[in-house]
Amino acid sequence: KCDAIPGRLNQTSMFIKREGLYYGQCSEICGVNHGFMPIVIEGVSLPNYVTWIYNKLLNQ
Repeated sequence: KCDAIPGRLNQTSMFIKREGLYYGQCSEICGVNHGFMPIVIEGVSLPNYVTWIYNKLLNQ
């Protein structure tokens, strides 16, 4: 679990064993738009991740 605070950048880390898309949802009743807080995480291989980082740095 990781709390979101408006105006504050937040991050967390995890270890995903299989590549793919993982879907989640806000886990607390947090207000009017609680039902509209979907979460999508894309798990990729380490070589694909390193390539993505390289391309991002190259195109700055």
